[in-house]
Amino acid sequence: MKPTREVDCLGMRCPLPIIVIAKEILNSNNGELLRLLSDDPATWPDLQAWSRMTGNTVSRQSETNFIVVRQNQSGQDSR
Repeated sequence: MKPTREVDCLGMRCPLPIIVIAKEILNSNNGELLRLLSDDPATWPDLQAWSRMTGNTVSRQSETNFIVVRQNQSGQDSR
């Protein structure tokens, strides 16, 4: 399944990529895939922590390319 949207956070530093993807995921449907582009070295560990807190799924495709899948159906804030 291909991501439906690309969220470009290249050049942004922590915590901005997580804040941006958290807002974007709120505007997505359950099961929707988003591609996050970020070159901040803190993005991957931050995404993993955010995923544990929110229940969303994340995977790392490369150093700057991440897939985020909305898993929570409750409509709660994903931050």
